[in-house]
Amino acid sequence: MAVSTMDSESARTPQPQAALTKGGRSLLPVGALSAKLGPQGKHYVCGSVAAFTNIMVTFPIQKLLFRQQLHGVLATEAVRQLQRDGLRNLYRGLLPPLLQKSTTVAIMFGLYQDFSRVLLEQARGSGLPELATRSFAAALAGTAEAILTPFERVQTLLQDHRHHGRFNNTAHTFRTLLTQHGVSECYRGLVPILLRNGPSNVLFFGLRGPIKEQLPEASSRAGHMVNDFVCGGLLGAALGIMFYPLNVVKSRAQSQVGGAFQPCRQVLLTVWRERGCSVAMLFRGAHLNYHRSLLSWGIINATYELLLKLI
Repeated sequence: MAVSTMDSESARTPQPQAALTKGGRSLLPVGALSAKLGPQGKHYVCGSVAAFTNIMVTFPIQKLLFRQQLHGVLATEAVRQLQRDGLRNLYRGLLPPLLQKSTTVAIMFGLYQDFSRVLLEQARGSGLPELATRSFAAALAGTAEAILTPFERVQTLLQDHRHHGRFNNTAHTFRTLLTQHGVSECYRGLVPILLRNGPSNVLFFGLRGPIKEQLPEASSRAGHMVNDFVCGGLLGAALGIMFYPLNVVKSRAQSQVGGAFQPCRQVLLTVWRERGCSVAMLFRGAHLNYHRSLLSWGIINATYELLLKLI
C-alpha cells in the first residue's frame, strides 16, 4: 500500500485554523473557496499557483541552465552570454514557461488525484496493490502533461540567442511555427518529454511520503513548510540529475526550426560525439540543474501543501 498519497500526508499534517483572521475578522471563511473549487478542483488551483510562484523566482537560473544544456559551456560563459544579452532580455521567454509550468503542475497534481480516485475505485476488490494503481495514475498524469509541449518548444526558441532576431515574442513565435511549418513543428522534442514525464511522476509521487516520514516530526505550520520544502527539493534535485540527458536532448532538438525530425537516440549520439564522448560534458550544467531543481521543487511542494491547508 502506497504511503505517498495526498490523503496520507494530510492525515499526518495538523489542520489549519478554522479561518485566517486579522483583527478578529475572517480573511478566509471556512471552506468557502474549497466549496467553490470542489474536493478535487483545489488540487489543480494549488498546483498552478505553486508553479507560478516558482517560475517567477527561478526563471533566470533556468535560462542560465538552458544555455549550458544547449551549448555545453561553463556556467561562467553562460553568465557572460546573459550579460551580453542585457537586462531587458533576461526575462525574455518568460510567458511560455509561466503558462506551461502553471498548467502542467496543475495537471500533474490534479490529474494524479483524479486518476488515483478512479483507478482505485475500479481496482477495489481485485487484489491489485495500491502502489501499482497510484504509480499508473502518476504515469498517466505525466503523459497528459506532454500535450503542452508547444510551450516548452517556444520557450526554447526564445531563450536561444541565435533566434533573437527571428522571433519577437511568444505570440509571434507560435504564429511563425504554425504558418511556416505546421502544428507538428510545435511538438518537436515530444519523445524525450514523454520519456521524462511519466517515470519522473511515478518516482515523485511514490517517494514523497516515505521521504517526509524520515524527516523530524514538525509541530508547527512553519515546520511542516520546511519539511515539505526539503522533501520536494530533494526529490526534484535527484530526478533532475537522473533525467538530465533527456533534457539535453530536448533542448537540442527544440532549438532546430524546420527540417527532418531526428530520433531521440540520434540526437543523443550527436551531442555525445560533439562533446568528445565525455559523460562529464554530457552532464555539463547538471550541478546548476541540481540546485535549481532543489529550489524549484522545494518551492512547489511547500507552496502546494500550504495552499491545500489554507483552502
